[in-house]
Amino acid sequence: MNLVLVAKVVLVLLLVIAAFMVAPLLVAIIYGETAMISAFLIPMAGVMLVAGLYLLLTRGVRGSLSTKDGFFLVTMSWLFAAGVGALPFTISGWVPSYADAFFETMSGFTTTGATILTDIESLPDSLLFWRSLTHWLGGMGIIVLTVAILPLLGVGGYQIMKAEAPGPSVDRLTPKITQTAKILWFIYLGLTVLETVLLMLGGLSLYDALTHTFGTLATGGFSPKAASVGHYSSPFVQWVITAFMMGAGINFILYYRLLMGEFRLIRQNTEVKAYLGIFLVATLIIALVLNRGYYATFGESLRYAGFQAASILTTTGYATADFALWPALAQGILFALMFIGGSAGSTGGGIKVVRIVTIIKQGFNEMRYLIHPRGVFSIRLSGSPVRKDVVYSITGFAFLYIFLLVVTAVVVSTGGHDLLTSMTTALATLGNIGPGFGRIGPVENYAFFQDYIKWFLSFIMMVGRLEIYTVLVLITPAFWKR
Repeated sequence: MNLVLVAKVVLVLLLVIAAFMVAPLLVAIIYGETAMISAFLIPMAGVMLVAGLYLLLTRGVRGSLSTKDGFFLVTMSWLFAAGVGALPFTISGWVPSYADAFFETMSGFTTTGATILTDIESLPDSLLFWRSLTHWLGGMGIIVLTVAILPLLGVGGYQIMKAEAPGPSVDRLTPKITQTAKILWFIYLGLTVLETVLLMLGGLSLYDALTHTFGTLATGGFSPKAASVGHYSSPFVQWVITAFMMGAGINFILYYRLLMGEFRLIRQNTEVKAYLGIFLVATLIIALVLNRGYYATFGESLRYAGFQAASILTTTGYATADFALWPALAQGILFALMFIGGSAGSTGGGIKVVRIVTIIKQGFNEMRYLIHPRGVFSIRLSGSPVRKDVVYSITGFAFLYIFLLVVTAVVVSTGGHDLLTSMTTALATLGNIGPGFGRIGPVENYAFFQDYIKWFLSFIMMVGRLEIYTVLVLITPAFWKR
């Protein structure tokens, strides 16, 4: 591997993160939180010093990255990003344990939304702003942002984006992958501005609107309020966030197609139709259940059902109610949604809708083979046949996903935690969802877990965010052979 070039890109990524720390630093200054200024300045200065010296020494190093380089680089980037991003928590003293700070930051960058904070609203506004900003950066992918500036370093970026992209494949919108990265980030930024404005029209302050927009579009779920979105009693705010959660769970490349007027491609998209269908059916069933005495009107039941279904399906993790108190059927629907996730190419986590659809179609094909052994059957998505190697990759992914769920549940149970808590913790971290059932319900947190479990869950959150293969391939003997 080209370790010199890999280190160069990782340090550029850390410089990007350090640059974004200017935002919470300004919040600290505006809100008069003088004690927080050094918490952001120290890691910023440290990163700029180390990165500056290394980039100066390697300024003549140029080239492209191999597939191996891409996988190794992406994994190291997320680890170092969480490591540096955790420093403001520990330097400020608000989260003395580095294990807790690392968990919180990895949860932010991976858009999981699992938290160890027991009294969220007691933290400084600048620190909570940084906490939410990690969502926004990790949502579209801090690596994708870096890819957009790699030409300045003479580094090819396709292998990086391929390793980081959330889905079975990477689509190029333009011949140059850097242009694709820029287009995706401009769309992301545009949606951010739009949601922020709408939330402000709903009565939220600029600070609250921004932090909740960061958590919505990144499908992360961090909120500066202990009651999450439930803190606001405005139906308008809840519907806006529901709509944008669903929007964030759609492949962002389709937004570009929409802007280009390619409506036919969107109408024919199998994943979009399945994604919206799952949401509508789940919302309707939950609303009908909740309408039996839980809320005053069907409209209110529909609002709570739609919000929570969107939150779990897109792996956002926001809450407007304690769904652990809902009827068993409603909880069962939400539990089922935890296995699905958003669309490929979205900021959502989970297995992804396109993989679920492919596996179901393959299952029906296998039954057709039993009836017609000599038949030839293919899987078609959006009108196009799916290659066999893609089907095999998806099948392998599904197996590894279930395997990791079991392993994670077993590891969590070694701390003496009950089966429901252990299982939903595995689902909530590997699927980047955040809240679950049992002791990690929507009004609970992860603070009670032992440190070794927090470190393991931090790793699992990263594995889930990077689509499993990207990280696990590093532990295979074949990866390290010449």
